[in-house]
Amino acid sequence: MPALLSETFLYAQSHVAELLNALGEHLLLVAVSLGISMLVSIPLGIWTSRSRTASLTVINTFNALRVIPSIAILFLAIPVFGLSNVSAIIALTILAFPPILINTNAAYRTIEPAIRESAFGMGMTSKQSLWRVETPLALPVIVAGVRTAAVEVIASATLAAFIGIGGLGLFVVRGFALYDIPILLVGAVPVALLALTADLLLGALQNRLQPPS
Repeated sequence: MPALLSETFLYAQSHVAELLNALGEHLLLVAVSLGISMLVSIPLGIWTSRSRTASLTVINTFNALRVIPSIAILFLAIPVFGLSNVSAIIALTILAFPPILINTNAAYRTIEPAIRESAFGMGMTSKQSLWRVETPLALPVIVAGVRTAAVEVIASATLAAFIGIGGLGLFVVRGFALYDIPILLVGAVPVALLALTADLLLGALQNRLQPPS
């Protein structure tokens, strides 16, 4: 084990520039995919929480997408968008939709009707009630969905390397191709650390946003 770690460290040290470039590509893929997912899923989740019919239709549709492996979506996107960042971003964005959408829907749907009635009783409009009362209560659950999506996207972004896009998956693919565990670990360990860091940071944010009991 010490020898394996030593070889991994030496390989990483000799490929620092390539590793940093791969890390930047990986973070860019994650940031863009998560950003698009949040921009679409959060408003969609708010809308579906207001309509039971819309909720069942939209959430069941996205749940159906959830069973399709990301690698399958990636290869389905290739004939249309080619071997490009767009194909990888589409696959990762679709992967991130369900947890954010479902959590957003649940966050607003489970708010007590009495809270909304109190807001209206104070003279607030529907829009004011949404942003000043409901959203602060819903935020911890929404962040929990983003937290789940972030971990999944960080891990799955390694798939981009299979179509030559880059990212930390480049070292994983190279390690598999050469049957070289140290090279594989140079990609796998940073991905695991990124996922763990995202989980801890978003978990801390979720606890901070939690309203007092």
